[in-house]
Amino acid sequence: MDFVVGLPRIVHGFNAIWFIIDRLTKSAHFLLVKTTYDLNKYAELYVKEIVRLHGIPSSIVSDRDPRFTSRFWKSLHKALGTKLTFSTAFHPQADGQSERVIQILEDLLRMCVLDFADSWDSKLPLVEFAYNNSYQASIEMAPYEALYGRKCRSPIHSDDIGERTEIGPDIEQASEAIKRIRDRMKTTQSRQKSYADSHRRDLNFEIGDHVFLKVASMKGVMRF
Repeated sequence: MDFVVGLPRIVHGFNAIWFIIDRLTKSAHFLLVKTTYDLNKYAELYVKEIVRLHGIPSSIVSDRDPRFTSRFWKSLHKALGTKLTFSTAFHPQADGQSERVIQILEDLLRMCVLDFADSWDSKLPLVEFAYNNSYQASIEMAPYEALYGRKCRSPIHSDDIGERTEIGPDIEQASEAIKRIRDRMKTTQSRQKSYADSHRRDLNFEIGDHVFLKVASMKGVMRF
């Protein structure tokens, strides 16, 4: 879980997004929040939007945001039986999954802000829908399908599951918005892959080569 902040403030005062991702299915929830919320409000949202739908997680990975490292948040999850793990400067990859989604989400939000101006918040559910119904290479299916065991029924995928129905103008507009969002997502993912590939360097070692060993600041004994 993490936050996307610094977004244009809308009429209802929302100016940030709290997103929570399931490590197994890659499914995600994007929640509208205000940076002025107190921890009680975050706890209320967490129970309402996550626990209500999916139960209590066995563990959560997040960065060291003060909201996540507070005594209140730790006590809440200790009572729920959830283990909290924090990414650190020595091991930022621990929350790499969230960082990738942040990059995708920020690109999508920029598109929404440009296209929908002051009503970008009303399109956030469509962004979440588009993300959860887009193919993820790591699980070889869409998060929705991994979560529920079936393809999602929607006007966009009606041909894929053997259905076709007449739709009204409101549904058609929503479908077109989802298509634009998904196209933007594909472009974003392709750009990120190209950037990563251009900076990747294959390393080849042979017996007898001298290498540097990085020793991280970690507790306990490590055996190789």
